[in-house]
Amino acid sequence: MTTPAIAAGEAVYDRVARALHWLVAALAVIVISLGWAIAGAPRNTPTRDLLLVMHRSVGVTILAVMLFRAVWRWRHPPPPLPPAVTGLERVLAGCTHVALYLLLIAMPLAGYVNAAAAGHAVSVFGIVSIPPILAENNLLSQAAIAIHLVAQYLLYPLVVLHIAGALRRGFVKHDGVLDRMLPVRQRPS
Repeated sequence: MTTPAIAAGEAVYDRVARALHWLVAALAVIVISLGWAIAGAPRNTPTRDLLLVMHRSVGVTILAVMLFRAVWRWRHPPPPLPPAVTGLERVLAGCTHVALYLLLIAMPLAGYVNAAAAGHAVSVFGIVSIPPILAENNLLSQAAIAIHLVAQYLLYPLVVLHIAGALRRGFVKHDGVLDRMLPVRQRPS
């Protein structure tokens, strides 16, 4: 069933914006899972090395997708929110989105700076190697990893807030806000 907002022809996100949103969501689940797995893997083992390569590779992919997504959003603004969305909800949604964009760009950058300042190239799925463009600097490496690790604890509540807001709009308010970003939408009948 199509919500009244969508059936009435209200603007929705374009296919590219929806695809990028869900791609980043899937990659975020993968990179977080890999990060947790790294913490449990013994140091100096092939398993840990593989997990690090995969975590960094997915992180670099998130960075590339987020940069593309930011440019896409700048060139293709999101559709306006329906009038039923209050001013406070608009502010919360805007702040949450800005913070998510910043964190999903800053975290992979901090991960790269950590590796580069430690003198390590970053292998992207074993296909391409991104060389360190920074001089080795242990203090910078440690600062970058601290930023990377602390940022995850900022990211988790923002993701929960984002999902809770979307679910509230979709299943409590039924105002079409959630439907605008669903990967596959039903056509109005």
